[in-house]
Amino acid sequence: MTACAICPRTAPDGTRACEACADELRAWLAELPGQARLLEQFVTPSAGPARGRLGGTGRAHAPAPVDFRVLVLLAPGRYDPAPGTDDDGTAPIAAVLAAWAGHIAYRYPAAARDPYGVAHTQPCDEAWPAAGRTITGWCAWLTAYLPYTLTLDAVADYHRAVGDLVHRVRSLTHTTPRRRPMAAPCPSCEAFALVRTDGHWNIVCRACGHTLAPDAYDQHAARFLASLPATDRTRAS
Repeated sequence: MTACAICPRTAPDGTRACEACADELRAWLAELPGQARLLEQFVTPSAGPARGRLGGTGRAHAPAPVDFRVLVLLAPGRYDPAPGTDDDGTAPIAAVLAAWAGHIAYRYPAAARDPYGVAHTQPCDEAWPAAGRTITGWCAWLTAYLPYTLTLDAVADYHRAVGDLVHRVRSLTHTTPRRRPMAAPCPSCEAFALVRTDGHWNIVCRACGHTLAPDAYDQHAARFLASLPATDRTRAS
């Protein structure tokens, strides 16, 4: 086990990020396409053509101005994932995702043979998302290559960039994944602070950061329930 590059937890051997941070990245990538669709609704006029008093057509009221921040997030653009370059917090969603996909692809070892049959291993030339160069396509590509990404030294910068992007979008859509408190206490610190967030695989303690897979939590909850007196057991269930 090694230290996680993102948080104080430990990471599995051969990786630079713990399971909780990897789960967070996976959930963010799954969330972004839906959040982008919500943003697209903000640039669609909310009022259709209305018939005027003289029988013509026109808009009854002026359309609400579109938030410039929404347009920037959905627009094309460029982004440099290297720390300290042009990341001023306003890059478009697709540009951020595409740049990181390229950064990862340029380091991913690809095996090929030359015309003489000699095998060569070298980084990929470019990232090619099968679902197209869209927000959905880039998120699918980045999710597929996440196991490799977790081995890179840049995973902390990647986690920060995707997290900042998700929180920028959420601040505009006002939509966040729901957190559900769990009934059993944390097996590590015994605080009743275990929560499961929609879209996340692991259950996390908000007090100490301990994580549990769903199966592990179910076993822990069953043991906890069995340890309670009969009256308390009825209340807990």
